[in-house]
Amino acid sequence: MTVVIENAHVVTVSGEEYPTGHIVIDGDRITAVGPGPAPTAGRVERVNGRGCLATPGLVNTHHHLYQWASQGIATGGTLFEWLTTLYKPWAKMDAEIAAGAATAGLAWLAKSGCTTSTDHHYIFPKGRGDLFAAEIHAAAELGLRFHPCRGSMDRGESDGGLPPDEVVEDLDTILAETGAAIDRYHDPSPGSMLRVAVAPCSPFSVSRELLVRSAELARDRGVRLHTHLAETLDEEEHTAEQFGMTPAEYMDSIGWLGPDVWLAHCVHLHDADIKRLAETRTGAAHCPSSNARLGSGIARVSHLLEAGVPVGLGVDGPASAELVPLAGEMRQAIYMQRARYGPDALTARQALEMATLGGARCLGRDGEIGSLEPGKLADIALWRVDGFHAALDDPVVALTFGQTPPLRRLFVGGRTIVRDDALVTVPQDEAGRRGAAAHRRLMALAEEVL
Repeated sequence: MTVVIENAHVVTVSGEEYPTGHIVIDGDRITAVGPGPAPTAGRVERVNGRGCLATPGLVNTHHHLYQWASQGIATGGTLFEWLTTLYKPWAKMDAEIAAGAATAGLAWLAKSGCTTSTDHHYIFPKGRGDLFAAEIHAAAELGLRFHPCRGSMDRGESDGGLPPDEVVEDLDTILAETGAAIDRYHDPSPGSMLRVAVAPCSPFSVSRELLVRSAELARDRGVRLHTHLAETLDEEEHTAEQFGMTPAEYMDSIGWLGPDVWLAHCVHLHDADIKRLAETRTGAAHCPSSNARLGSGIARVSHLLEAGVPVGLGVDGPASAELVPLAGEMRQAIYMQRARYGPDALTARQALEMATLGGARCLGRDGEIGSLEPGKLADIALWRVDGFHAALDDPVVALTFGQTPPLRRLFVGGRTIVRDDALVTVPQDEAGRRGAAAHRRLMALAEEVL
């Protein structure tokens, strides 16, 4: 059936904005967007968007879903202190925990307007089931578009890395398992619900050879590359000591910058680093809440955007940004840039673009998602900006500056995922219970190491 959203304030993000407009959905695609009533008749479902703001669905460009099970730990630590505390309980994780955590984490994202999410999973304890498959099945059950990143670590403490040896894998295993994940799950077809990326964890937890071989594997298979970069000053000091370069210079030296790469955090970048990211069209995933929670700093997002770097938003792991909604990261991004650079540093519409089209650019899918245009996938968020939010004349400011408004509908490929602020693909309370059960199970298994 054709679905018509009408009488809504429509923000296409790609250009036009219609204070009273319509969107027509046929199948999984948008077929019309414009002002006034929709030019359709016949058998259609009409969604009255009066008092609502229609935007593209939000795109989450960096996450660690398994961390839903380990929230609220090491709340006063830096990144390295937090990691060294949490690596040991994470080593006890199994596929049951990963499934419950992913269900709750993805449900929470959907509730905040997210229609496409990545996930960076890099912990694979031996003999504890298929954790990568567990989160993929959770995303399929919920109905979100999913870009899981097969992560990896091969530099344990004995090799000068940060993680304990028990949570790292050897190079041959990593490459074999990553290749198998691409073969089994990656769907490059138009409208795909599932695409896989290759994602060694970070310069301080992986070897140079793993980075080089991973890039070769990804480019041979035609998939994207992702990793953490320049998150903390500790990382910069580590990279300078090990390689005599900034983190960005190091990654550039081994072929890890380019239009098929997006990097998480990018907090501590120098002018030359920003210029190089722009020249190579390398994307950046900005995670303002996590960076603040860990005291890592404030990324130079205004400068990245000015230079032309594709920038998206990311929630990051729930254990470093507890219960943070993706829509709330727009507000965090605006306020943190203004706190650092002044009140004109980032606008409401720039933040919305980062959360939608910017994220789509990072994932290489800006031709299909991220804006409301005929021919694009019908990934649409319909926000209620009536009620308390109606005190603001500009609904985009209402969405991005204050508490996130409730969702009237959330569509992924034309399918309703959230209706009247409640998840409909999986019972909402059940999704929450699965996440809580995953937390209790991990804490029980990890009791001896916490």
